[in-house]
Amino acid sequence: MVTWGDFASAPAVFRAIAQGYAELLIIRPERPRDEEFHGAITDALDDWHLAQGVGFEAVRLIGDVGDERTHSLRDSLSRNHIPVGFYPAGSEMAERTFQGLGLHHPKLPVLVLEFTAPPVVLENPSDLEIAEAMGVTRPPPAEKVFDVVVVGAGPSGLATAVYASSEGLSTLVVEGEAVGGQAGTSSLIRNYPGFPRGVSGAHLAYRSFHQAWTLGTDFLFLRKVEGVRADGALSAVSISDGSVVRCRTVVVATGVDYRRLDIPQLEALVGRGVFYGATVSEAPSMAGKQVCVVGGGNSAGQAVLHLAKYAKKVTLLVRGRTLSASMSEYLISQLEATRNVVVRCSTAIVGARDRDGFLAAVTVAASDKAGPSPSEEIEAGGLFVLIGSVPRTSWLPGTVERDPAGFLRTGTSRDAINPGPVRAGRPPLPLETSMPGIFAIGDVRAGSIKRVATAVGDGATVVSMLHTYLAENPLPQPAPATGEAPGPKELSGDVRFN
Repeated sequence: MVTWGDFASAPAVFRAIAQGYAELLIIRPERPRDEEFHGAITDALDDWHLAQGVGFEAVRLIGDVGDERTHSLRDSLSRNHIPVGFYPAGSEMAERTFQGLGLHHPKLPVLVLEFTAPPVVLENPSDLEIAEAMGVTRPPPAEKVFDVVVVGAGPSGLATAVYASSEGLSTLVVEGEAVGGQAGTSSLIRNYPGFPRGVSGAHLAYRSFHQAWTLGTDFLFLRKVEGVRADGALSAVSISDGSVVRCRTVVVATGVDYRRLDIPQLEALVGRGVFYGATVSEAPSMAGKQVCVVGGGNSAGQAVLHLAKYAKKVTLLVRGRTLSASMSEYLISQLEATRNVVVRCSTAIVGARDRDGFLAAVTVAASDKAGPSPSEEIEAGGLFVLIGSVPRTSWLPGTVERDPAGFLRTGTSRDAINPGPVRAGRPPLPLETSMPGIFAIGDVRAGSIKRVATAVGDGATVVSMLHTYLAENPLPQPAPATGEAPGPKELSGDVRFN
């Protein structure tokens, strides 16, 4: 806590925060009512509450510890800002819940929706069953035609929704997992403009979602897009619930998945000590343990710092020789200043060992030697993998151009390979793919910069291109029946009187 006007202390305070010795800077209130002070405290408590996972339980989850499906549900619910309480099967609270609901040997995991009257009970539910039971979002009417369907609710997709809806475009966002994408799993983003003390990825995503929702965006959660095809002048988007949504444009904002390590011993332990992402939801369970994180980017650095608040020791394993090529300097400084963090460069995981079906240790070796190198075992009760980028593009037609790594080529990046226009008579729009009316933004786009702010910038930029495309491709007006007055005229291709 600092006094307003004590600018001489600023360098020391900022240095302490940069090096991780202090987490929160607030200005001392100078009057009985000080909203800025209380707002800072409230935000800090909100972040703490999200990390701890305590308090009100809208949903009660009961499942086996180490079960991969149970783990994915915990992670998805918490990232979607749904208050969830988890109780291991066999625990006193789990047995008491089953008795109260009259359940005998239910199929695990079990979800109990406490906010309904009476509570809805779901045994080993699919994502679609959960979405329908929650009732938050429902498929739109079959006859509705959207101006734009956004596939993915990460930072770029949410930014598109905010700007498109605010400018009068009818917008639908389809998200198969949780709002925020990979950014939603970040415990604290310190370099996003406008948040001097940092903001958690979950909170940034939730606020963007709420902003888009209040502006009129429609959302479909826990449903995936399975395909898209041309339907005359429109596009038909196939949803995993069996429905088909028609729209005039599509924005692909599906982002990327973390690359798998492809080590058999580790794959068998996913959810039982091995996690791809998920540091926020799983960090409290790492209390007192030794933990390893694999990766050299900002996501890995943020994960290490968050885990260090709970774990006895956190070891960051990096294949490269240095962190400076892929990680922001502020994170490197904090890692160096955190006492229970060890960074090991030029190191790769080559194996693992379990104990009673849970991860006990990982085996590592030097990654910068041409020949075989001696291996070493590191005790690890948890392993968090945040490496590489595998674009989520398998649902798109094969005719949509990709680069060798599978990322979608757009605009000028297409010209280097195929100088021909997307549609005869005009050059491609900068964020348009080889399929007319299909745009790609964020991490899934070839040549993108993997930062949250640039993803948001893509989302804002693409909306101006949507306007251009919609103006060039107006919806055909149905011919009026004999004796009827003409229907409303379309303005600029995307604004209509209703």
